[in-house]
Amino acid sequence: MAKLTKEDFISSLKEMTLLEIKELVDAMKEEFGVDPSAVAVAAPVAGAASDAAPSTVSVSIADAGAAKVAVIKVVKEITGLGLKESKDIVDNNGVVKENISTAEADEIKAKLEEAGATVEVK
Repeated sequence: MAKLTKEDFISSLKEMTLLEIKELVDAMKEEFGVDPSAVAVAAPVAGAASDAAPSTVSVSIADAGAAKVAVIKVVKEITGLGLKESKDIVDNNGVVKENISTAEADEIKAKLEEAGATVEVK
């Protein structure tokens, strides 16, 4: 079997949905006994300033807007939760994801805003 290059792996990830990536991470945890996201957090960049922006943030819904059903679908896709749980998050202006990187938060915020929601990143 040919070795998969880093570039091939990254381009494959770009084609995956968030749910597929979550399943991949879960499979990696099971196979190797290591949480890939914990490894990335455990090895911070050397020389990082302590007064820099927070390394992890939470994304929450401030307002679902007029297209509430579209927002529920996006929340369901992002979280991997069921329809009822996703609806509860949207109805209660709840937290969609916690303790995530700012890059992931920006991606989630863009998806939710595209669906019509007003989003807060804290």
